[in-house]
Amino acid sequence: MPQFYTLLTDVGQNKLANAVALGGTIEITELAVGDGGGSLPTPDSSAESLVNEVRRAAINASQTHPDNPSWIVVEQVLPPDVGGWTIREIGIYDVDGDLIGYGNYPETYKPVLSEGSSRTQTVRFVLEVSDTAAVTLKVDPSVVLATREYVDDERAEHEASRAHPAATEAAQGMLQLATSQQHRDGTRTDRAVHPAGLKAALDNRMPITSHKLVVINGALAMEEI
Repeated sequence: MPQFYTLLTDVGQNKLANAVALGGTIEITELAVGDGGGSLPTPDSSAESLVNEVRRAAINASQTHPDNPSWIVVEQVLPPDVGGWTIREIGIYDVDGDLIGYGNYPETYKPVLSEGSSRTQTVRFVLEVSDTAAVTLKVDPSVVLATREYVDDERAEHEASRAHPAATEAAQGMLQLATSQQHRDGTRTDRAVHPAGLKAALDNRMPITSHKLVVINGALAMEEI
């Protein structure tokens, strides 16, 4: 067995079995971290609480693991102004306040800003369940903090996306460059003009001719060559 792992508690197993049997769900709302009372605990399904909980808060993100559909991944972001303790244990709680999943955690000291050094830290709880449809994960939008990895991924996806509104005379948006023929036709309102196309359109409508300056009846005039 690995040194670090998570498991469903007895309460979690009973609630999951009941949810699957009756077509209901377990609603996971919070994630807690603890220091294990100073030593690394061994996860036990009979646990009803952390050995020594130091923080509990709403989850910040949740998803099914992309490579394993039976794994549920719950995330919580610890901001710079919380800490001063070592994380050795982790647990997830449902809407009723029951400990559903419990696990130990590689010893990680979370500094607090007042100590002169701090950081934002993401804690992930991965739980394997028989039926992920029976588990719902409630994220409180008022406390959501995005990880840098998440923001970078979303930005890259947005930059690669073409799902943007088209520009109109009343609203800004994306515009496609006009073709040479569209420049010459001059009828489209949803294409952007560029210098080469504009020159081609002007050349097409106003043929270039050469002129010379002449005197006619004592007055200067232009004469086409």
